[in-house]
Amino acid sequence: MTDKNVQLSHINAQGDANMVDVTDKQMTSRTATAEGYIKMTAETMSLIQSGDNKKGDVLSVARIAGIQAAKKCSDLIPLCHPLMLTKVGVNFELDTINNHIRVESLCKLTGQTGVEMEALTAVSVACLTLFDMCKAADPGMEIFGIKVLSKQGGKTGHWQSATEN
Repeated sequence: MTDKNVQLSHINAQGDANMVDVTDKQMTSRTATAEGYIKMTAETMSLIQSGDNKKGDVLSVARIAGIQAAKKCSDLIPLCHPLMLTKVGVNFELDTINNHIRVESLCKLTGQTGVEMEALTAVSVACLTLFDMCKAADPGMEIFGIKVLSKQGGKTGHWQSATEN
């Protein structure tokens, strides 16, 4: 249930889906970071670390997939604006104790709209690619915890997740 007084930017006065007009918005430097996790067996983690996965260099392929996904975000999410990203980074932290990989993305540009969706898309597709690269060894992997960590720029300025490290 939503509050009737809340204005949704992607819904017009008639209740139809609407791409927000950003024509008059200020050009500012904008940055967003996001994270997600994929949990796997110890054996699968070992295959990734050793480079012995049959499909090849799992992390390199997932990194490229995440970068490509951020650049294609507006093709995937119907009301996202096509953006001229100036930086996309995708990094991995392997946790061999809990057998999961943390994926973090960073997206940047100077523009009229934020890059949170691009950062989330990069993380999501990188996690999906890790799953695809390792599913023969471990079909029970679990993707979880995808969220925005921080955003900066625009009229709302800096926002940071309360749970960010």
